[in-house]
Amino acid sequence: MKGRSFSRVKLLSQNNLIYIIAFLFPYRSLDTILSSAVQGLSVLESHLVEVEGDTLCLYGAGALECLDRNWSVQTAGIIVTVSFMFIEFDEIVQVLTKLKIKFPNFVHLKLKETNLVTLQQFNALAQMHRIEQLTVDPQGNPVINFTLWKYYVLFRLNHFNLQKINGIKVTENDIVMAERLFGILAYVASSDLPHYRMLSLLGESRKKQFHYLLEGKGKKSGIGSEENIDNRRNGEESTARAMLSYTTKDFHMEKLEEIKERKTFCQTYVENLVKEAADINMKNESLQKLWPQMFIELVRDAVIEIRNKNSYMKLCLQRIIDQNQ
Repeated sequence: MKGRSFSRVKLLSQNNLIYIIAFLFPYRSLDTILSSAVQGLSVLESHLVEVEGDTLCLYGAGALECLDRNWSVQTAGIIVTVSFMFIEFDEIVQVLTKLKIKFPNFVHLKLKETNLVTLQQFNALAQMHRIEQLTVDPQGNPVINFTLWKYYVLFRLNHFNLQKINGIKVTENDIVMAERLFGILAYVASSDLPHYRMLSLLGESRKKQFHYLLEGKGKKSGIGSEENIDNRRNGEESTARAMLSYTTKDFHMEKLEEIKERKTFCQTYVENLVKEAADINMKNESLQKLWPQMFIELVRDAVIEIRNKNSYMKLCLQRIIDQNQ
């Protein structure tokens, strides 16, 4: 246990607790481990924080709270790798910006049992200042089943200049292939988003570049590829890639509520329009049925009225007088 520091533990399930106890006490029998797990469920807390060498391991969602505490300069300075286990990726997203602030030498991110299921989730990693290595364990991360996931990571995190993904060195050919496979996404993203939304994703220094890109000048002059090269050298995110973002489930729930309210309003509005149109159509149908008889009666009344010219003239004169009074 030398060289390690532990917080007290509570894992997400009994199986996870057994896993940790077995890890901490590898020479105990299975019966002893099971007994310890059952007893431990009622006394242990909701996370494990472990520092081993230059690696910080966080087990369970509760462990994220440790990033808010004050770390000694010495301890924070030796952390090179941060490993997340048994934590939902959407919860990890909330603390990504803290990692480089808390651990200035942090360059390697590890994810295991974090429920990475879509390529879009990798967009969230762009908010970190920089990483050199990314390790995504197949266990609990179904996104690994996508053949092209590594190329998407290289494309989206192009400005990080990643050195290794899952322990395999990144080559220049990998970078070229990533751009060929997913480069069109940046153009599509910048074309489909409303301008106000695009500008909200960019800093002031990048808005001028973005306007230039929107006008099509960048595409004509080749500025897009030049920008990608410069950004990769300088460690800056490209303007177009910034459009590829990721929002957590909480944000999605808020948007879903907003969409639900809009849907209810639209449905009510359309129903009122349909009702009004139905009423107009019914009145029109009634008029069509009554009009022949109404027309005959109008003609009859008019003929009767003008049959006697003298009385009709007096009637018209009286009407004029009444209107002027």
